[in-house]
Amino acid sequence: MGHQQRDWRRRLFTPLLCALLSSIALLPAPPASASDGPSVSVEVAQLLDEVGKASASYERGLSASVAERARVDQLQWQLADRRRELKKLHDKLGSVARAQYRSGGDLAPTMELMFADDPDELLRGQRLFEKAQLTMDRLLDGAKEAEELTVVAEEKAREAWYRLDARTAELAKIKRGIESKLESARWSLQAQADRSAAAGQCAGAVRLPQSELPEGSAWVTPVEHYSLSAGFDSAGQRWAHRHTGQDFAVGIGSAVRAIGAGRVVSVSCGGGFGMEVVVQHNDGWYTQYAHLAAVTVDQGDRVRTGEWVGQAGTTGNSTGPHLHFEVRLTPHFGSAVDPVAWLRKRGVWL
Repeated sequence: MGHQQRDWRRRLFTPLLCALLSSIALLPAPPASASDGPSVSVEVAQLLDEVGKASASYERGLSASVAERARVDQLQWQLADRRRELKKLHDKLGSVARAQYRSGGDLAPTMELMFADDPDELLRGQRLFEKAQLTMDRLLDGAKEAEELTVVAEEKAREAWYRLDARTAELAKIKRGIESKLESARWSLQAQADRSAAAGQCAGAVRLPQSELPEGSAWVTPVEHYSLSAGFDSAGQRWAHRHTGQDFAVGIGSAVRAIGAGRVVSVSCGGGFGMEVVVQHNDGWYTQYAHLAAVTVDQGDRVRTGEWVGQAGTTGNSTGPHLHFEVRLTPHFGSAVDPVAWLRKRGVWL
Protein backbone atom coordinates (compact mmCIF):
# COMPACT_ATOMS: atom_id res chain seq x y z
CA MET A 1 0.00 0.00 0.00
CA GLY A 2 2.80 2.38 0.91
CA HIS A 3 4.49 1.68 -2.41
CA GLN A 4 1.29 2.43 -4.33
CA GLN A 5 0.88 5.77 -2.46
CA ARG A 6 4.39 6.84 -3.41
CA ASP A 7 3.74 6.03 -7.08
CA TRP A 8 0.49 7.99 -6.95
CA ARG A 9 2.20 11.04 -5.43
CA ARG A 10 5.02 10.82 -8.00
CA ARG A 11 2.52 10.74 -10.88
CA LEU A 12 0.68 13.71 -9.40
CA PHE A 13 3.55 16.02 -8.51
CA THR A 14 6.08 15.26 -11.26
CA PRO A 15 4.16 17.13 -14.00
CA LEU A 16 3.56 20.03 -11.63
CA LEU A 17 7.24 20.21 -10.76
CA CYS A 18 8.26 20.13 -14.43
CA ALA A 19 5.83 22.92 -15.25
CA LEU A 20 7.16 24.99 -12.38
CA LEU A 21 10.78 24.53 -13.47
CA SER A 22 9.87 25.40 -17.05
CA SER A 23 8.18 28.60 -15.96
CA ILE A 24 11.19 29.55 -13.87
CA ALA A 25 13.49 28.94 -16.84
CA LEU A 26 11.36 31.26 -18.96
CA LEU A 27 11.61 34.12 -16.47
CA PRO A 28 13.95 36.92 -17.59
CA ALA A 29 17.35 37.08 -15.94
CA PRO A 30 17.49 39.56 -13.07
CA PRO A 31 18.77 42.94 -14.22
CA ALA A 32 22.25 44.07 -13.27
CA SER A 33 22.45 46.04 -10.10
CA ALA A 34 21.68 49.70 -10.74
CA SER A 35 24.83 50.64 -8.87
CA ASP A 36 27.08 48.49 -11.12
CA GLY A 37 26.79 50.70 -14.19
CA PRO A 38 27.23 54.04 -12.45
CA SER A 39 30.16 52.76 -10.39
CA VAL A 40 32.07 51.65 -13.49
CA SER A 41 31.13 54.83 -15.37
CA VAL A 42 32.39 56.95 -12.49
CA GLU A 43 35.55 54.84 -12.24
CA VAL A 44 36.26 55.29 -15.96
CA ALA A 45 35.64 59.05 -15.73
CA GLN A 46 37.94 59.33 -12.69
CA LEU A 47 40.66 57.23 -14.30
CA LEU A 48 40.46 59.31 -17.47
CA ASP A 49 40.97 62.40 -15.35
CA GLU A 50 43.88 60.74 -13.53
CA VAL A 51 45.46 59.67 -16.81
CA GLY A 52 45.19 63.24 -18.06
CA LYS A 53 46.88 64.59 -14.95
CA ALA A 54 49.54 61.87 -14.97
CA SER A 55 50.24 62.52 -18.64
CA ALA A 56 50.58 66.24 -17.98
CA SER A 57 52.98 65.57 -15.06
CA TYR A 58 54.96 63.14 -17.19
CA GLU A 59 55.23 65.62 -20.06
CA ARG A 60 56.35 68.37 -17.67
CA GLY A 61 58.93 66.05 -16.12
CA LEU A 62 60.13 64.94 -19.52
CA SER A 63 60.46 68.54 -20.71
CA ALA A 64 62.37 69.49 -17.56
CA SER A 65 64.65 66.47 -17.96
CA VAL A 66 65.34 67.28 -21.62
CA ALA A 67 66.00 70.96 -20.73
CA GLU A 68 68.39 69.96 -17.93
CA ARG A 69 70.16 67.54 -20.25
CA ALA A 70 70.58 70.35 -22.79
CA ARG A 71 71.98 72.52 -19.99
CA VAL A 72 74.50 69.79 -19.10
CA ASP A 73 75.58 69.60 -22.75
CA GLN A 74 75.93 73.38 -22.93
CA LEU A 75 78.05 73.46 -19.76
CA GLN A 76 80.22 70.66 -21.11
CA TRP A 77 80.81 72.68 -24.26
CA GLN A 78 81.64 75.75 -22.14
CA LEU A 79 84.02 73.64 -20.07
CA ALA A 80 85.77 72.41 -23.20
CA ASP A 81 86.08 76.04 -24.39
CA ARG A 82 87.52 77.09 -21.02
CA ARG A 83 90.10 74.33 -21.15
CA ARG A 84 91.09 75.20 -24.73
CA GLU A 85 91.40 78.84 -23.68
CA LEU A 86 93.54 77.90 -20.67
CA LYS A 87 95.77 75.73 -22.86
CA LYS A 88 96.29 78.63 -25.28
CA LEU A 89 97.27 80.92 -22.40
CA HIS A 90 99.67 78.31 -21.06
CA ASP A 91 101.21 78.00 -24.51
CA LYS A 92 101.57 81.79 -24.79
CA LEU A 93 103.19 82.01 -21.36
CA GLY A 94 105.57 79.22 -22.31
CA SER A 95 106.51 81.07 -25.52
CA VAL A 96 107.25 84.26 -23.55
CA ALA A 97 109.35 82.34 -21.03
CA ARG A 98 111.34 80.64 -23.79
CA ALA A 99 111.89 83.97 -25.57
CA GLN A 100 113.07 85.57 -22.33
CA TYR A 101 115.50 82.71 -21.77
CA ARG A 102 116.91 82.99 -25.30
CA SER A 103 117.40 86.77 -24.91
CA GLY A 104 119.38 86.33 -21.71
CA GLY A 105 116.54 86.88 -19.37
CA ASP A 106 118.48 85.24 -16.54
CA LEU A 107 120.86 88.25 -16.24
CA ALA A 108 120.29 90.59 -13.32
CA PRO A 109 118.49 93.83 -14.27
CA THR A 110 121.56 95.90 -13.17
CA MET A 111 123.89 93.93 -15.49
CA GLU A 112 121.38 94.30 -18.35
CA LEU A 113 121.33 98.06 -17.86
CA MET A 114 125.17 98.27 -17.73
CA PHE A 115 125.65 96.43 -21.02
CA ALA A 116 122.61 97.79 -22.84
CA ASP A 117 123.16 100.11 -25.85
CA ASP A 118 120.04 102.12 -24.90
CA PRO A 119 119.19 101.80 -21.15
CA ASP A 120 115.96 103.85 -21.53
CA GLU A 121 114.70 101.60 -24.26
CA LEU A 122 115.57 98.55 -22.15
CA LEU A 123 113.67 99.92 -19.14
CA ARG A 124 110.64 100.57 -21.26
CA GLY A 125 110.86 97.02 -22.65
CA GLN A 126 111.16 95.56 -19.17
CA ARG A 127 108.15 97.53 -17.94
CA LEU A 128 106.11 96.37 -20.93
CA PHE A 129 107.20 92.78 -20.34
CA GLU A 130 106.27 92.94 -16.64
CA LYS A 131 102.92 94.46 -17.53
CA ALA A 132 102.31 91.78 -20.14
CA GLN A 133 103.29 89.05 -17.68
CA LEU A 134 100.97 90.50 -15.03
CA THR A 135 98.15 90.58 -17.56
CA MET A 136 98.92 87.00 -18.54
CA ASP A 137 98.88 85.90 -14.90
CA ARG A 138 95.50 87.55 -14.39
CA LEU A 139 94.16 85.87 -17.51
CA LEU A 140 95.42 82.51 -16.26
CA ASP A 141 93.84 83.04 -12.84
CA GLY A 142 90.55 84.10 -14.45
CA ALA A 143 90.57 81.13 -16.80
CA LYS A 144 91.26 78.70 -13.95
CA GLU A 145 88.49 80.22 -11.83
CA ALA A 146 86.06 80.09 -14.77
CA GLU A 147 86.97 76.44 -15.35
CA GLU A 148 86.41 75.58 -11.68
CA LEU A 149 83.03 77.34 -11.64
CA THR A 150 81.99 75.61 -14.85
CA VAL A 151 83.02 72.22 -13.44
CA VAL A 152 80.89 72.83 -10.32
CA ALA A 153 77.92 74.02 -12.40
CA GLU A 154 78.25 71.02 -14.72
CA GLU A 155 78.28 68.59 -11.78
CA LYS A 156 75.19 70.21 -10.24
CA ALA A 157 73.37 70.21 -13.56
CA ARG A 158 74.25 66.55 -14.10
CA GLU A 159 72.93 65.64 -10.64
CA ALA A 160 69.71 67.58 -11.33
CA TRP A 161 69.36 65.82 -14.66
CA TYR A 162 69.78 62.39 -13.05
CA ARG A 163 67.13 63.25 -10.44
CA LEU A 164 64.72 64.54 -13.09
CA ASP A 165 65.36 61.51 -15.27
CA ALA A 166 64.59 59.17 -12.36
CA ARG A 167 61.44 61.14 -11.52
CA THR A 168 60.31 61.06 -15.16
CA ALA A 169 60.76 57.26 -15.23
CA GLU A 170 58.69 57.03 -12.03
CA LEU A 171 55.95 59.22 -13.56
CA ALA A 172 55.93 57.03 -16.67
CA LYS A 173 55.46 53.95 -14.49
CA ILE A 174 52.58 55.60 -12.62
CA LYS A 175 51.01 56.65 -15.92
CA ARG A 176 51.24 53.09 -17.29
CA GLY A 177 49.61 51.71 -14.13
CA ILE A 178 46.65 54.10 -14.39
CA GLU A 179 46.30 53.37 -18.11
CA SER A 180 46.19 49.63 -17.37
CA LYS A 181 43.40 50.14 -14.80
CA LEU A 182 41.58 52.42 -17.24
CA GLU A 183 41.72 49.83 -20.03
CA SER A 184 40.21 47.18 -17.75
CA ALA A 185 37.49 49.56 -16.49
CA ARG A 186 36.67 50.65 -20.06
CA TRP A 187 35.91 47.10 -21.19
CA SER A 188 33.89 46.42 -18.04
CA LEU A 189 31.80 49.47 -18.91
CA GLN A 190 31.47 48.28 -22.50
CA ALA A 191 30.37 44.81 -21.37
CA GLN A 192 27.57 46.35 -19.30
CA ALA A 193 26.59 48.55 -22.22
CA ASP A 194 26.45 45.54 -24.53
CA ARG A 195 24.09 43.77 -22.14
CA SER A 196 21.84 46.83 -22.01
CA ALA A 197 21.86 47.17 -25.80
CA ALA A 198 21.08 43.45 -26.24
CA ALA A 199 18.14 43.78 -23.84
CA GLY A 200 17.02 46.99 -25.54
CA GLN A 201 16.81 48.76 -22.18
CA CYS A 202 19.11 51.54 -20.97
CA ALA A 203 20.14 51.36 -17.34
CA GLY A 204 19.33 55.04 -16.81
CA ALA A 205 21.36 58.18 -16.58
CA VAL A 206 24.70 58.11 -14.79
CA ARG A 207 25.19 61.53 -13.23
CA LEU A 208 28.90 62.15 -13.57
CA PRO A 209 30.70 65.17 -12.14
CA GLN A 210 30.83 67.72 -14.95
CA SER A 211 34.04 69.43 -15.93
CA GLU A 212 33.92 73.17 -16.45
CA LEU A 213 31.64 74.06 -19.34
CA PRO A 214 33.13 76.12 -22.18
CA GLU A 215 32.41 79.81 -21.81
CA GLY A 216 31.46 82.23 -24.55
CA SER A 217 30.72 79.52 -27.13
CA ALA A 218 27.28 78.69 -28.48
CA TRP A 219 28.61 75.55 -30.20
CA VAL A 220 31.43 73.09 -29.47
CA THR A 221 32.72 69.78 -30.82
CA PRO A 222 30.95 66.67 -29.43
CA VAL A 223 34.24 65.34 -27.99
CA GLU A 224 37.35 67.25 -26.95
CA HIS A 225 40.21 64.99 -28.10
CA TYR A 226 39.64 62.84 -31.17
CA SER A 227 40.69 61.65 -34.59
CA LEU A 228 38.21 61.92 -37.44
CA SER A 229 37.38 58.61 -39.12
CA ALA A 230 34.42 57.88 -41.43
CA GLY A 231 32.86 61.06 -42.79
CA PHE A 232 29.40 62.01 -43.96
CA ASP A 233 28.13 60.29 -47.13
CA SER A 234 31.16 57.98 -47.34
CA ALA A 235 30.77 54.39 -48.52
CA GLY A 236 31.31 51.34 -46.34
CA GLN A 237 30.44 47.64 -46.13
CA ARG A 238 28.68 48.08 -42.78
CA TRP A 239 26.18 50.67 -44.08
CA ALA A 240 23.16 49.80 -46.19
CA HIS A 241 23.54 52.97 -48.30
CA ARG A 242 25.94 55.79 -47.33
CA HIS A 243 27.34 56.93 -44.01
CA THR A 244 24.92 59.35 -42.38
CA GLY A 245 27.19 61.19 -39.94
CA GLN A 246 30.72 61.97 -38.82
CA ASP A 247 32.67 59.43 -36.76
CA PHE A 248 35.08 60.51 -34.03
CA ALA A 249 37.64 57.89 -32.97
CA VAL A 250 37.84 58.11 -29.17
CA GLY A 251 38.39 55.71 -26.29
CA ILE A 252 35.60 53.93 -24.42
CA GLY A 253 34.31 56.14 -21.62
CA SER A 254 35.41 59.42 -23.20
CA ALA A 255 33.02 62.24 -22.38
CA VAL A 256 30.49 62.98 -25.14
CA ARG A 257 29.02 66.46 -24.85
CA ALA A 258 26.08 68.36 -26.29
CA ILE A 259 27.36 70.58 -29.08
CA GLY A 260 24.83 73.25 -28.11
CA ALA A 261 22.07 74.04 -25.63
CA GLY A 262 18.79 72.18 -25.97
CA ARG A 263 16.56 69.40 -24.64
CA VAL A 264 17.04 65.62 -24.71
CA VAL A 265 14.21 64.19 -26.82
CA SER A 266 15.20 60.52 -26.71
CA VAL A 267 17.51 58.05 -24.99
CA SER A 268 17.47 54.54 -26.42
CA CYS A 269 19.37 51.26 -26.53
CA GLY A 270 19.49 48.48 -29.12
CA GLY A 271 19.45 48.52 -32.89
CA GLY A 272 22.22 49.52 -35.24
CA PHE A 273 23.12 52.67 -33.30
CA GLY A 274 23.34 50.83 -29.98
CA MET A 275 23.01 53.21 -27.07
CA GLU A 276 22.15 56.68 -28.36
CA VAL A 277 20.97 60.14 -27.32
CA VAL A 278 19.12 62.67 -29.48
CA VAL A 279 19.02 66.36 -28.53
CA GLN A 280 16.80 69.09 -29.96
CA HIS A 281 18.59 72.41 -29.94
CA ASN A 282 17.11 75.84 -29.37
CA ASP A 283 17.25 76.67 -33.10
CA GLY A 284 15.16 73.61 -34.01
CA TRP A 285 17.97 71.37 -35.29
CA TYR A 286 18.63 67.91 -33.80
CA THR A 287 21.86 66.08 -33.03
CA GLN A 288 22.40 62.38 -32.44
CA TYR A 289 25.17 60.76 -30.35
CA ALA A 290 25.41 57.01 -31.01
CA HIS A 291 27.31 53.81 -30.07
CA LEU A 292 27.62 55.05 -26.46
CA ALA A 293 28.75 52.95 -23.49
CA ALA A 294 26.69 54.97 -20.99
CA VAL A 295 24.26 57.88 -20.96
CA THR A 296 24.45 60.76 -18.49
CA VAL A 297 21.06 62.35 -19.27
CA ASP A 298 17.43 61.29 -19.26
CA GLN A 299 14.72 62.08 -21.78
CA GLY A 300 13.37 65.57 -21.15
CA ASP A 301 16.55 66.91 -19.53
CA ARG A 302 17.72 70.38 -20.49
CA VAL A 303 21.40 70.51 -21.48
CA ARG A 304 23.81 73.38 -21.86
CA THR A 305 26.55 73.77 -24.44
CA GLY A 306 29.35 71.35 -23.59
CA GLU A 307 27.35 69.41 -20.99
CA TRP A 308 27.97 65.67 -21.03
CA VAL A 309 25.25 63.51 -22.57
CA GLY A 310 27.10 60.19 -22.39
CA GLN A 311 30.32 58.23 -22.57
CA ALA A 312 31.67 56.94 -25.87
CA GLY A 313 31.65 53.22 -26.59
CA THR A 314 31.11 50.66 -29.32
CA THR A 315 27.53 49.40 -28.92
CA GLY A 316 25.36 48.45 -31.87
CA ASN A 317 26.69 48.16 -35.41
CA SER A 318 30.22 49.28 -34.55
CA THR A 319 33.67 47.88 -35.32
CA GLY A 320 35.51 49.76 -32.60
CA PRO A 321 35.24 52.53 -29.99
CA HIS A 322 34.02 55.76 -31.55
CA LEU A 323 31.26 58.34 -31.48
CA HIS A 324 28.85 58.43 -34.39
CA PHE A 325 27.52 61.99 -34.58
CA GLU A 326 24.71 63.31 -36.75
CA VAL A 327 23.03 66.67 -37.34
CA ARG A 328 19.39 66.17 -38.37
CA LEU A 329 16.42 68.16 -39.61
CA THR A 330 14.14 65.89 -37.55
CA PRO A 331 14.79 63.55 -34.63
CA HIS A 332 14.53 60.57 -36.98
CA PHE A 333 17.04 58.63 -39.04
CA GLY A 334 17.21 59.69 -42.68
CA SER A 335 17.13 63.46 -42.18
CA ALA A 336 20.86 64.00 -41.57
CA VAL A 337 22.98 66.72 -43.17
CA ASP A 338 26.78 67.04 -43.38
CA PRO A 339 27.78 67.82 -39.76
CA VAL A 340 31.22 69.15 -40.68
CA ALA A 341 29.82 71.85 -42.96
CA TRP A 342 26.98 72.54 -40.51
CA LEU A 343 29.38 73.11 -37.60
CA ARG A 344 31.74 75.17 -39.75
CA LYS A 345 28.97 77.66 -40.43
CA ARG A 346 28.65 78.05 -36.64
CA GLY A 347 32.35 78.65 -36.08
CA VAL A 348 33.37 75.10 -35.11
CA TRP A 349 36.07 73.52 -37.27
CA LEU A 350 36.73 69.79 -37.09
